Amino acid sequence: MQADRIVLCMKWGTLYPADYVNVLYRAVCDNLQKPFRFVCLTDDATGFDEGIEHFPIPDMGLQECHWKHGCWAKLSLFSADLYGLKGRALFIDLDTVICGPLDDMFDHPAPFVGIDTGPNWKDASQNSRPVLGTGVFAYTIGAHPDLLEKFNADRDRFVARDVLEQIYIEKEIGPIAYWPFDWVPSFKYHLRHRYSLDLLISPRAPGPEARMLAFHGDPRPIDLIRRKIWGVFPHLGRGPVKWFADYWKGYGGH
Repeated sequence: MQADRIVLCMKWGTLYPADYVNVLYRAVCDNLQKPFRFVCLTDDATGFDEGIEHFPIPDMGLQECHWKHGCWAKLSLFSADLYGLKGRALFIDLDTVICGPLDDMFDHPAPFVGIDTGPNWKDASQNSRPVLGTGVFAYTIGAHPDLLEKFNADRDRFVARDVLEQIYIEKEIGPIAYWPFDWVPSFKYHLRHRYSLDLLISPRAPGPEARMLAFHGDPRPIDLIRRKIWGVFPHLGRGPVKWFADYWKGYGGH
């Protein structure tokens, strides 16, 4: 079976249980109108919904430190042959909330499209140089095998030089386009209140233009459904957050 639209995610270790994959899959199903395949590269597919295709994460010979500092395994997505998958792919990190229609995220004509997570993401008036974030990106599968081949040929040098896989990708992949800022807002930057109000007022819900909501660092999405204080001082919040709890439980999360 071949498809020209593929949603990709990755799961390894125990930080993100199968719930994250299933909730993401169900939310994508509700927000993509055209046919697509949903594929998770993982070391454990236990508990996945029936409609989720899964394959092992391609072996890049990574050491334990490469899994903990930077998501270097993401470079395997650029394999010349990724399990025979063909077409345009939209990669989504598991700690991402689907907020709206996703079809036009496949339609950008640029070969590679990502999130600008630099100063402009927090404040668009900064007019700073874009900084690639790889929490969400679109690309054509098999179009950039040199990215992986070059890394494998001199892995230690690139890890020392760039520290994070997204810095390596930004430097090596060639021209990058970026989605509008309001398509992929940040929970930390755009929905939380000032730290003096965080514990008193619940975070805002995503705006009407948002396609996805990005979480990075603390808190993690699951923290927002628990009756606990979350975040990192001085930006602390208190759960549960109703709009997120409705999303998570509405898509069958536990």
